[in-house]
Amino acid sequence: MTSSSVPVYSRDEYLTQETRDLLSSLPSEKGLLPLVSQMYQYEGSWHTQGLVQGIVNCQKHFEASDSDIILATCPKSGTTWLKALLFALIHRKKFPVTSSKHPLLATNPHPLVPYLEGDYCVSPDVNFSQLPSPRLMQTHLSHHSLPVSIKSSSCKIVYCCRNPKDMFVSLWHFGKKLAPEETADYPIEKAVEAFCQGKFIGGPFWDLVLEYWYESRKNPNKVLFVTYEELKKQTEDMVKRMAEFLGCGFAAEEEVSEIVKLCSFESLSKLEVNKQGKLPNGIESNAFFRKGEVGRWTDTLSESLAEVIDRTTEEKFGGSGLKFSC
Repeated sequence: MTSSSVPVYSRDEYLTQETRDLLSSLPSEKGLLPLVSQMYQYEGSWHTQGLVQGIVNCQKHFEASDSDIILATCPKSGTTWLKALLFALIHRKKFPVTSSKHPLLATNPHPLVPYLEGDYCVSPDVNFSQLPSPRLMQTHLSHHSLPVSIKSSSCKIVYCCRNPKDMFVSLWHFGKKLAPEETADYPIEKAVEAFCQGKFIGGPFWDLVLEYWYESRKNPNKVLFVTYEELKKQTEDMVKRMAEFLGCGFAAEEEVSEIVKLCSFESLSKLEVNKQGKLPNGIESNAFFRKGEVGRWTDTLSESLAEVIDRTTEEKFGGSGLKFSC
């Protein structure tokens, strides 16, 4: 894979000596896929070298405002869709959904909603003042690793997770698309084993999900917990629920359906801006649009591999009250 196609948070040219010293003291493992050659365990989760620097910078320098909205997700759990939905939802007065000049028609959802620790990878000097108010930002961080200002302010957190089998398969295909030669002979059995051990970017999956699950129950006015499966099955109802949580409810039902239509997989995936070119982080725009369906893990995972993930899920989520529908 050429250096130009490697995401900025997987490269090392921006690492400071302070970060290099920190990395040398952290547990490290080979990545879940050759796409990520090495991962480092920082505050209990696994990250690339660039993301470790981004997380430290974010924790030190990001100052949340009470009006901020933070979208938190595991990787490959509907992040692109949620970015679009929330952006259209909270900015619908400034950017009417039916306008032919809506930002989502000309810009991939990712630049519109900054990836906090990703933006901080290169430098601690990140300026979010140009974002429309309320500011909407996204993270893959665990709850305990969030900057203190996010947890101590009155800002809102929308957390979305996905059935771990579908999430794993999406991550698997994402890696193969970005690095087809390096992943050609990489055994999926090895990847499943690493995933169930928690050794993937942002993992362990179960720890991350449970932190936000328990936080949403303890502090429901601060954290809204939703699942990708709920969003797919009851999209309009879930959009209304998110709007109420964020204090921007709807006056008319047609507004809801217009947002859902604008942000649907079918609509977004057909836009030229989402089919061509690369994002600022070096990843091709079309890498974020594969199938967007529920239960398609059956196309990739054997029954035995699915059972391995199911057993781990039952063990980790036992007694939590959290279950997935497929």
